[in-house]
Amino acid sequence: MSESGADKILSVVKRDVIATEFKELHWTGTFRDYLDKVMEDPRIARNAYQRVYDMVLSHGTDEYVERKERVTRYRFFSDPFSGGKDSIFGIEPSLMKLVSHLKAAACGFGSEKRILLLHGPVGSAKSTVARLLKRGLEKYSRTDEGALYTYEWRTLNRSGEGVERGGAGGEREVWEPCPMHEEPLKLLPIESRDAVAEQLNERLDAPYDLRLEGDLCPFCRVNLVELLAHYDGDWQKVVEKHIRVRRLVLSEKDRVGIGTFQPKDEKNQDATELTGDINYRKIAEYGSDSDPRAFNFDGEFNVANRGMIEFIEVLKLDVAFLYDLLGATAEHSIKPKKFPQTDIDEVIIAHTNEPEYRRLQANELMEAFRDRTVKIDVPYNVELDDEVKIYRRDFGPEKVRGKHVAPHTIETAAMWSVLTRMSEPKQAGLTLMQKLKLYNGKMLPGFTEDAVKELRAESEREGMEGISPRYVQDKISNALVAAESGTCINPFLVMNELEAGLLHHSLITSEDLRRRYRDLLALVKEEYEDVVKNEVQRAISADEEAISRLCANYIDNVKAYTQKEKIRNPYTGRVEEPDERLMRSIEEKIEIPESRKDVFRSEIMNAIGALAVEGRAFDFRENERLQRALELKLFEDQKDSIKLTSLVSSVIDRETQEKIDVVKSRLIKNYGYCESCAANILGFVASIFARGDARERD
Repeated sequence: MSESGADKILSVVKRDVIATEFKELHWTGTFRDYLDKVMEDPRIARNAYQRVYDMVLSHGTDEYVERKERVTRYRFFSDPFSGGKDSIFGIEPSLMKLVSHLKAAACGFGSEKRILLLHGPVGSAKSTVARLLKRGLEKYSRTDEGALYTYEWRTLNRSGEGVERGGAGGEREVWEPCPMHEEPLKLLPIESRDAVAEQLNERLDAPYDLRLEGDLCPFCRVNLVELLAHYDGDWQKVVEKHIRVRRLVLSEKDRVGIGTFQPKDEKNQDATELTGDINYRKIAEYGSDSDPRAFNFDGEFNVANRGMIEFIEVLKLDVAFLYDLLGATAEHSIKPKKFPQTDIDEVIIAHTNEPEYRRLQANELMEAFRDRTVKIDVPYNVELDDEVKIYRRDFGPEKVRGKHVAPHTIETAAMWSVLTRMSEPKQAGLTLMQKLKLYNGKMLPGFTEDAVKELRAESEREGMEGISPRYVQDKISNALVAAESGTCINPFLVMNELEAGLLHHSLITSEDLRRRYRDLLALVKEEYEDVVKNEVQRAISADEEAISRLCANYIDNVKAYTQKEKIRNPYTGRVEEPDERLMRSIEEKIEIPESRKDVFRSEIMNAIGALAVEGRAFDFRENERLQRALELKLFEDQKDSIKLTSLVSSVIDRETQEKIDVVKSRLIKNYGYCESCAANILGFVASIFARGDARERD
């Protein structure tokens, strides 16, 4: 019998795995069973900050040196949960600062009494950082390494027994969970906790110590008091007969251990959303609205206990909410209506944008809030490669189907967005485009790594202003939608979208700023022209044998020149002086001035000598400047034979067409162009050369 469609789908469901995982995640046991687990693995009893810190580290780190400083890249922020969909690029210093505060809080050094406030411009990944932490905590709680537990009560019924009458005279057990999912060890008498913590810390291998702090929530406290009275103060009987420990799985959707709070209209929001409210249906059962069993501990602070709570746009909250937030931060406690201070254990993370934070700084009445926050700047990228990664994630070949994104389309858009975030350099002779390249790791003559660090230090506001990645993403999307099916989009289409959108950009309030952004687009277009000219030149001069012959000839002449020798002409056999004209024709292609030619030639010979000592031959491809000079020289020698400028006319002879087809195939093979955009880019570069030829004739 053939397998049905439903069977095929259901066959991929790993039922055995699901069943096993379900049993593990729904483990229940006695309080004694739980104590055995804790002694075996003390990490189970970690507090929220310790758990979040370990969760981040559990995904590993990568370390590298950048500008003589060690940088740690936490793989957690590459989004290992959804294939990199929320990967964060280029803000490692901010993420390192965040993790260092998590570590300090885990160790109890004071950061646990602060709000972690992510601050930065719109679209700078503040929400993404918080979202990753929440999602990571959910996943971590489902692993053996991140397991945590809570407990339930078997409460007394009216007859004083721990059972309740069911239908038809039957009896059933009633277990009521702790509404705030508290750590079972909080059931231990306060006078015993230090001794227990000491035993656990002896077994713990971590940079922090476990701390058993805080009192039971009002609901659990009234249950414990009632049961102790029933058993004449026998605590052991209470936990043996009336406590059941169970595995706790954190989930934002189920409102377990993960809370999110955002501002709403003042008329439709009150403080009970944070700390819970009275359950009016149970007042009749318990006789008072001050009985904790007639109260819903379901505010965001309550449900986020044992995990973390995120405050979206925190500085837009009403002052009344900020008071609750201050108490939760500094004292680790909240004040539900008609109940005493209630202890909480959760990471409090908030984020806000630049205008709201400036308003906070100007408000003297908010001094207490400022004093209780750790501000972590989350800027835009100012390094081109990192900005490119953001757009490639959304517009890479695996995402864009049926349309080709021409080479440099993403790069030019990213270049413009980064330029809008940078301040004009103060050094004379340094352009903004050169500054962008220095930030991106390219070394320019006269600039060391220390000089680049100084550039960064003198521009503290860089990355806190400028164009958001969201704007660029929207305009690339517009270009893709506007392009016909089967065609490709190129940098000019995207740059036209970027420029057109400036007229309606809601965050640009100054005509001067709009004009600056347009000028930066013109700067990017100039850079793009240079890049594609370079690629076409390389495609034309891609004859490796010809370049190697030219290089060998150049090296022979340089060797003779530096050693003050003569060279034998391979064609005439005569001994002649080194060919100065040949050497200068190559060196001038990379703007080596006459006064620096001896230095450049000596550098080449020194490199050859160093390689010879190691037993290696010199390869011009290992010297980027020399390779570029040779390619430009070869291009100059060959461009007239190819007659590239004939592309701008309607008549091309067969021989020229064959040569152009070869160049086009090299562009497709070596640089990622398709048939259409390779033809377009050749036409564009041909028009540039045609303009240059016209200027020369004039």
